[in-house]
Amino acid sequence: MDAKSNIKARLPSRYVTEGPARAPHRSYLYAMGLTTEQIHQPFVGVASCWNEAAPCNISLMRQAQAAKKGVASAGGTPREFCTITVTDGIAMGHEGMRSSLPSRETIADSVELTVRGHAYDALIGLAGCDKSLPGMMMAMLRLNVPSIFIYGGSILPGNFRGQQVTVQDMFEAVGKHSVGEMSDEDLDEIERVACPSAGACGAQFTANTMATVSEAIGLALPYSAGAPAPYEIRDSFCMAAGEKIMELIAQNIRPRDIVTRKALENAAAVVAASGGSTNAALHLPAMAHECGIEFDLFDVAEIFKKTPYIADLKPGGRYVAKDMFEAGGIPLLMKTLLDNGYLHGDCMTVTGRTIADNLKSVKWNPHQDVVHPADKPITVTGGVVGMKGNLAPDGAIVKVAGMSVLKFTGPARCFDCEEDAFECVNKKTYREGDVIVIRYEGPKGGPGMREMLQTTAALTGQGMGGKVALITDGRFSGATRGFCVGHVGPEAAVGGPIGLIRDGDIIELDAVNGTLQVKLTDEELAERRKAWKPRETSVGSGVLWKYAQQVGPAIKGAVTHPGGAAEKVCYADI
Repeated sequence: MDAKSNIKARLPSRYVTEGPARAPHRSYLYAMGLTTEQIHQPFVGVASCWNEAAPCNISLMRQAQAAKKGVASAGGTPREFCTITVTDGIAMGHEGMRSSLPSRETIADSVELTVRGHAYDALIGLAGCDKSLPGMMMAMLRLNVPSIFIYGGSILPGNFRGQQVTVQDMFEAVGKHSVGEMSDEDLDEIERVACPSAGACGAQFTANTMATVSEAIGLALPYSAGAPAPYEIRDSFCMAAGEKIMELIAQNIRPRDIVTRKALENAAAVVAASGGSTNAALHLPAMAHECGIEFDLFDVAEIFKKTPYIADLKPGGRYVAKDMFEAGGIPLLMKTLLDNGYLHGDCMTVTGRTIADNLKSVKWNPHQDVVHPADKPITVTGGVVGMKGNLAPDGAIVKVAGMSVLKFTGPARCFDCEEDAFECVNKKTYREGDVIVIRYEGPKGGPGMREMLQTTAALTGQGMGGKVALITDGRFSGATRGFCVGHVGPEAAVGGPIGLIRDGDIIELDAVNGTLQVKLTDEELAERRKAWKPRETSVGSGVLWKYAQQVGPAIKGAVTHPGGAAEKVCYADI
C-alpha cells in the first residue's frame, strides 16, 4: 500500500484529525503551520532524549531534525517531543545515581503518555545514554505502533600522552590518585582530554551494549547503532529511518512482530559475544515484560553461557565502538554469530526483512582484529555469566570479559551502602583477599539500584582489581571490570541472604560453574533470618518513594507495572 494514501481509518490519529467533531483539534494544528494535507497524513512522533546534562545526548536534537525530514519526504507528518535522561557518568558516585534506573521507567512512561495523549500513529525514538535506550525501546513495545529506534552514537576516544582513553580511565584515575600513583597535575590533564566529542561512552559499556541490542533485536536499521555521534553519516541513518517508518505504517509491521522470544535470545547473544554490560540482564527482561514474554535473568544467563566472546572491546579488551564500526560494524559481529549457529536468522526487523536477509551481503573483513570469528573466539565462554547459589537464590550476574581469575574465595567485608564501601576503599582499610559486600542498594532498598563504578574503578586504579572481589544487590556500570558480581537477589531490603551475612563469613565465587555461595548452612541462615528486621529507606516521598513501592525484583528486570501479559487493549489498536 502507498504510504501516502489515506490509511487514517485504522490509525490512532483519526481521533484527532478526522471528522467535524475534530475541528477544534485541527485548529490547534493549523496554528502550528500545518497544511490540510499534513493534518490528514499519518502522525509520527519523533521522541528525543536530548538534554545538556552530558555529551551523550547533546547531538540528538540535530539528528531528530534529519529523522523528521525523512518522515516528511515519505508522506508523513513528524511531531517532535523530548523526554528526560539521567546520565550515569554525571550521576555516578553520589545520591544522583538513585535516579538512574528509575529514569528508564519515566522515559517509557512519558513517551507512552505523549503518544497516547496526542494519538500518534508511529514512533521514532532517539536515545543516547544508558537507561534512555531501553526506556525508549520499552515505550515502543508497550505502545506497539510501528517504531524505529535510533542511537545517538558513541563518543570518540580521548588521547592521553599517546594512549587511547575513555571515561573508564577517568574513574580509575581517581583510584590511582588516591594511592599516589597519579599527581594532581596528571589528573587535571587527563580529565581535559578523556571525552573529546559528543556521544555516549565509547567502549562496550551500557549505552553501546544496548545500542548493539537495538540492531540485534531488530528495532534499529543495520549499521545505524555503530556510527559515532560526530560522524555525518548519522544524519543519513536518521533520514533513512524517517523514510522507512512510513513503509512500516503501510505494511503494519509493529514492534511486537519484531521482538519475539527468538529476537530476545539474539539480543542476549550479542551482549555475551561483545562482552557487554551486565545491565543488559535487567533491560532485556524489562523489554520482554512489555511484550508479555517471560524472559528473566536466568533465561538471559542461559544464552550467555553458550555464546562465545568474540569482540575485543573495552573495558575488558582493546577497542572502542568507533573501531568496531570501522571494522564492519554490528552486522560483522552478527554475521559470524549467524554463520556459526548462534543467532536466529528468521527474525523480522524494521527493514521489513529478516536478520538473515539483512546480513546476506555482509562479508568477513580479514583486515581487522576487533571482531574474531565465532568459531575462533577470544574465549568460548560468553563475556557475561549468570550465577546462582545460597547467597543468590534469585541469581546474580558478572562480566568476565578480560578476566583471568574466574574463581575467588574470601572473607566478607560488609557495608550497608556504597558510600561506606568507597570510604573503606579510598582509605585502603580493606585487605587483599576480601570479598567486599555492598547491600541495601537494590531496586527497592536503595531505592534505585545504584551503580558501583566509583568503588570498583577505585579498586582497579589501586591495582587491586584481581586481588579482591565485590558483590552487591545493586548494579555495576558497563565500565566496571574485575571480579564484581551484581544484581544479587533477593535483595537485602526484602530479606535476601546478602542481608544476613556478617564480616568474616567465607564467600565462594565461581564464574566457571556460575555459583555464588556463602559457607553457612541452611539452618544458620534461617536462624539469622529470625533476627533480621526490614530497614527504612532514605526517602519518604517523591518519585523515589513511588518507585520503591512499585518496583519488582532484578531477576525480572526491576519493572513497575504488570506488562503486556495483563494488557486489555493495545494502544495501537484503539
